[in-house]
Amino acid sequence: MLTPVVMVLTLAFAGCSSTTESGAVGASRSQLLLVSSAELNAMAEQAYAKLKADASAKGALNTDAAMLARVRAVAARIQPQTAVFRGDAPGWKWEVNIIESEQLNAFCMPGGKIMFNTGLVRKLNLSDEEIAVVMGHEIAHALREHSREQVSQATAAQTAIGIGTQLLGLGGGASQITGAAYEALVASRFSRAHETEADRIGLELMARAGYNPQAGVSLWQKMGSATGSGGGRPDFLSTHPSDSNRVQQIQALLPTVTPLYQAARR
Repeated sequence: MLTPVVMVLTLAFAGCSSTTESGAVGASRSQLLLVSSAELNAMAEQAYAKLKADASAKGALNTDAAMLARVRAVAARIQPQTAVFRGDAPGWKWEVNIIESEQLNAFCMPGGKIMFNTGLVRKLNLSDEEIAVVMGHEIAHALREHSREQVSQATAAQTAIGIGTQLLGLGGGASQITGAAYEALVASRFSRAHETEADRIGLELMARAGYNPQAGVSLWQKMGSATGSGGGRPDFLSTHPSDSNRVQQIQALLPTVTPLYQAARR
């Protein structure tokens, strides 16, 4: 009879793969993927539709036509570049909207459902290049299926708990993963490793789209100034690398991605 640990390890090894090619920045590793893309994409579509409906009911959806046009234009330039990392991504049902909110936030749900808060663009006075930094980063989360990976990790942990409690005669079963799904789809609280990976992929995406990757430095300097003296970092930044570390990591990548930007501008 397999022990609970062996059973979970067997399940984990069976579910390990990589969702993307490595690109110029070398973003490649094995990922634990126990939940299907189709299942999570369907959940994302429902969550995104509800988010839009709620915002629309409050008169907070797409209230700034000029900003919406800017954000959508940046997304349109970056989306074709996603083919470098995964061939199916340009064909996703991409959608880009903005919500009237002072919170410094943006996200891209599985399958390409993008949302920007107006406060992020206004408060930081973002240039198109800086919008591209954020856009590339958020799209990278979707390309690498970090949400799916996060839910899979929760599923594996809950499976282990369920097996253990059943073998010990404690009753019950694995907990529901709705909480993990919410965190992954809406709350945007990814691990620090996921954030660093998204920075690397995002910087390459924007460079290939013809946006100067040097904007990654100015964006995170602005973010540091905005959050360093105003009562702490927003929730969605709570698991991100520190802004100073982020700037250093981006500067280290510039020799790799700047030639891609220069080639795109020719």
